[in-house]
Amino acid sequence: MNIFSDFKNKIIENLLLLKKKGLILLPENYANFTIEIPKNKIHGDLSSNAPMVFAKINNTNPLNLANTIRDGLVNRLEKVTKIEIVKPGFINFFLNNDYWHQLLLSISENYGKNPSVKKSKILLEFVSANPTGPLHVGHCRGAVFGDVLGNLLKFSGNEVVKEYYVNDYGNQINNFVKSVYSRILEIKNKIPFPNDQDLYPGEYIIDIAKNIIKKNVNLHFDNYELIFIKLKNLCIEESMILIKNDLNNLGIIHDSFVSETKMANSNLIEKVFEKLKINNFIYKGTLPKPKGDEIEEWEPREQLLFKSTIFGDDSDRALKKSDGSWTYFANDVVYHYDKISRNFDLLINILGADHAGYLKRQISCVNAMSDGKQKIISKVCQLVKLFKSGKQFKMSKRAGDFITANDLIKEVGKDSVRFMMLYRNNDSQLDFDFDLVSTYSKENPVFYVQYAHARISSIFNKLNDESLNFEKIKISFLSHESEIDLIKKISEWPKCIDLSCLYFEPHRIPFYLYELASLFHSYWSLGNEDENLKVINSNKNIQDSRLFLLKKIQFILATGLKILNVNAPLEM
Repeated sequence: MNIFSDFKNKIIENLLLLKKKGLILLPENYANFTIEIPKNKIHGDLSSNAPMVFAKINNTNPLNLANTIRDGLVNRLEKVTKIEIVKPGFINFFLNNDYWHQLLLSISENYGKNPSVKKSKILLEFVSANPTGPLHVGHCRGAVFGDVLGNLLKFSGNEVVKEYYVNDYGNQINNFVKSVYSRILEIKNKIPFPNDQDLYPGEYIIDIAKNIIKKNVNLHFDNYELIFIKLKNLCIEESMILIKNDLNNLGIIHDSFVSETKMANSNLIEKVFEKLKINNFIYKGTLPKPKGDEIEEWEPREQLLFKSTIFGDDSDRALKKSDGSWTYFANDVVYHYDKISRNFDLLINILGADHAGYLKRQISCVNAMSDGKQKIISKVCQLVKLFKSGKQFKMSKRAGDFITANDLIKEVGKDSVRFMMLYRNNDSQLDFDFDLVSTYSKENPVFYVQYAHARISSIFNKLNDESLNFEKIKISFLSHESEIDLIKKISEWPKCIDLSCLYFEPHRIPFYLYELASLFHSYWSLGNEDENLKVINSNKNIQDSRLFLLKKIQFILATGLKILNVNAPLEM
């Protein structure tokens, strides 16, 4: 039962009836209004802004239109004790307790899932970090965001494939291989590691070099050019072991890994550019000088360009360099062509903050290659900053110049990392406070939510299961304001799921769970102040009704934590 969609549908039915009678006009999108629980209880239990949304098209005051809408609703809504109109044009609904009791009784194991939403086949690409070493904290946020988004979309009935694009092609890989090779020479021949800013300095490079030496005793390292291809494959293999280990420690498993090198060396590249050529989307031309006073040594060069500006991009994009080699973007175009060929309803890309500029060009190439038929959504995860004792904190000794995801997991645990990486909208910078996630208090959202689940579990562990009889539950005994507030918060769970899926915003889940947990802890504390409000009560009817309420709270907490892939402890 989703009370928000139920009320919205009743209001829509009334609006259409009023339109049929010639009393109002409606726009084409007549469902573009909201149903919310007011922040202030004096404004009722539910509120709608419909009069303000439709006032303009009806050329009337929102208050006048609100009266017209209310008159049509008076006899259409059950268990509504009062319908009130307030400025500037809200319609507020006051519901009796029986309404909330019936909602609580209706909750089943599928609560939160929307059977009316069209299910889709979705390809979700996330992380896709260069295979040049372990994941860092920046990757960590995108990894958790992508994984939870995938879990959320699966929960709603979609088919989701989680994919990792292995960027094993280009100069950064060449520098990585050269770094490992230099460490191998240092280990085997005592040749000092070069002082070269293009090389990777981290201690993990030494570990990779040692592993390659150990696993390939018959491989000779005298001629770099001769063994480059073999060594490159070994380096990428070792790096992906590190990355997959980091992902596993985060609780993340991808369904597929796609190699950029294999994509670039396939026959797809010719097919793609033939298609772009036929549709007149590529041409030879010269890009304007990049913006920035620091760019001095620049000269115009003729290149093969993609007309991405006709699809809304800021500029056309180079597909071939002046030396005739393919650009990174060209390989990205081929990869997205491969994605399109796999017949997904929706493509989702999760990008790091340093790739925010790629959004428009990716959308452009997908539109060009699918004739505008393929849907694609790109989400960017902004930077993460670590803080300890109020100061920005750096703790990695092995990475060289970045903080590893594994260091973070070891410091605070998987659950804290996953929960807190989502505890802010992905568009905003995230400050990760070590002191906060280490406290056992309300200020630590991870602890507070897990403690709520454990606290409820402990209650049922202390009781004899045979004494619980929910089949003959007398739900009307739930009449205290705090109990009704808890049921109202429970009623918001389906809406939380719907909005999280609609806008691809999984951060709504931990926020909701924290609010629900906070209400529960407050309710529990009331029992310490007033004997009559204790859950374990001498009146069995009261006790059973309160235990029933707690069961539903626990169910939603467990469901939400499962979506987050965060442990729902039975004791703490």
